[in-house]
Amino acid sequence: MSAILSADDLNDFISPGVACIKPVETLPAAPPQPSSNEDEVILDGQQPSSSAKANAPAEISLTDCLACSGCVTTAEAVLVSLQSHAEVLSVLDSAPALKVVGPDATGKLAVEGLENEDARLFVASVSPQTRASLAAACGGRRSEQDAGRMLENLLSGSNGLPSGGEWNNGFAWVFDTNVAREATLVLGADEVLGSSTPGVAAPSKPILASSCPGWVCYAEKTHPHVLPHISKVKSPQALMGTLLKTTLSRKLGIPPSRIWHLAVMPCFDKKLEASREELTDEVWEGSGQPGRGVRDVDCVITSKEILMLAESRGLSFFDIPAEPSPARSPAVFPDEKLRHFLSPRKNKDKPPRTAGTSGGLLYHILQAKAAQIPGSEIQINRGRNADVVEYTISLNGEAVFKAARYYGFRNIQNLVRRLKPARPSRMPGGKPFGSARRPTGKSASLDYSYVEVMACPGGCTNGGGQIKVDDPIILERKNFSGKPGPQEQKDWLAEVDEAYFSGPESEAAAENGGRNGDDGGDAAVGGMSHSYIHDTLAHWSEVTGIGLDKLAFTSYREVISDVGKEITDTERVVQLAGKVGGGW
Repeated sequence: MSAILSADDLNDFISPGVACIKPVETLPAAPPQPSSNEDEVILDGQQPSSSAKANAPAEISLTDCLACSGCVTTAEAVLVSLQSHAEVLSVLDSAPALKVVGPDATGKLAVEGLENEDARLFVASVSPQTRASLAAACGGRRSEQDAGRMLENLLSGSNGLPSGGEWNNGFAWVFDTNVAREATLVLGADEVLGSSTPGVAAPSKPILASSCPGWVCYAEKTHPHVLPHISKVKSPQALMGTLLKTTLSRKLGIPPSRIWHLAVMPCFDKKLEASREELTDEVWEGSGQPGRGVRDVDCVITSKEILMLAESRGLSFFDIPAEPSPARSPAVFPDEKLRHFLSPRKNKDKPPRTAGTSGGLLYHILQAKAAQIPGSEIQINRGRNADVVEYTISLNGEAVFKAARYYGFRNIQNLVRRLKPARPSRMPGGKPFGSARRPTGKSASLDYSYVEVMACPGGCTNGGGQIKVDDPIILERKNFSGKPGPQEQKDWLAEVDEAYFSGPESEAAAENGGRNGDDGGDAAVGGMSHSYIHDTLAHWSEVTGIGLDKLAFTSYREVISDVGKEITDTERVVQLAGKVGGGW
């Protein structure tokens, strides 16, 4: 989302589009705009009011906005617009960066530049969906791995962002969020299969995925009855942010406020996730309760904004070399075991297509459950469309485990309706009514143990922040004679998916290096050792002195939306001021 909204005009109301989450009939009509307004915000397909015809309106597409309860509030829009490529450059150019030097003869690291109170240590993490989108935008000339190296060179190489700006600052480390994803896969499988973490209460069955912030926002605002079902495991973005902030602050002896973490994601909603009060140092270091502390993820930009970030420094992302920068000397990560965990693994198996493009949590849970039941088989049953798929693990023809995949809000609506509890009848002796009173079989979702829920049809490679077929760079490369339609977008998404799943075939026994090696007889699931992940997480907890219940898990709460309510400008300003420091 571009920063087209500001705090100058907080009395606007962005009404829902035709295919929005909540029907338009449930919302009151938008109040007429005073003729004195200088600007008017309209949506795609709407006509500007007569009072604003003389001015050029700012257009916002709901497909690029927040997947909230039926509208995008002003405060949320401003909150998201604060995280942008311009903010990245502003922070980089604000003061000289902190530098990690060493180790010295005793093996200790030191941090230079602490005397400048504005100086910070810069670290970044990049999602595989972003790399796939950028690889496809290269016209098939680059693989996802190539796009990852290009991103690393942009963020930290001598010919990237550090080549410009007042202080020539770059990022000390650029990590792959896939390593955090592996931890969420293991913790998610433990949660579903009954191996709970001390201090963390298991969600109610069926357990619903929590890594999609658009879906979580929708549930918190409109369907609080499903919150007890949502997985408490942090998303890969959130987990990576907590791991970096806690480890670096503890090992280097600097406060988390001196560490600035950038996440590159496929989704605009990830900006809103980064602003949650549950994902700050107030939870893991302060009171243990959500609060307006230091964020674990300071800024989120999307795949599209990477191109804008490069252009702002006078660079073309597509001209950045895919080979490691010879002049780059990355800092030494201060913990050896976590350094091995965060380092990319060579000869790593690419995920199978059946795992999907959203991290493969459902696939991993199915594989882990099937491994517990020798002789079992996984059956797949496609639902009413390609974004609804049901999975059954059966033994000798009898179902022992059921799960499903629900992508896209149209399908999510059907899911939450089935989970809605029955309401008692007001008539004396009347039967309860609602979804929960349906006979078994007509409410199949209640039989699921786990449901992978994602807001975007097709999964995370189709996120709102991804490069689209109608973006100028792709229009130029594709030489379309006219405006690309749905089929062209579908073909483009197939190219992105191909980049996401592509990669060199690896050996059956992957190069271990202490990562997936001898693990006491623990069988790897999908090429991943659960015991290695558990051991690494336990080491992380020991290093930081914080329990895993605070490090790796989060919480949710009902959010009272202000849609249709009379709220003064003063109240909106107070809300916005509170949200700038963390929270919704």
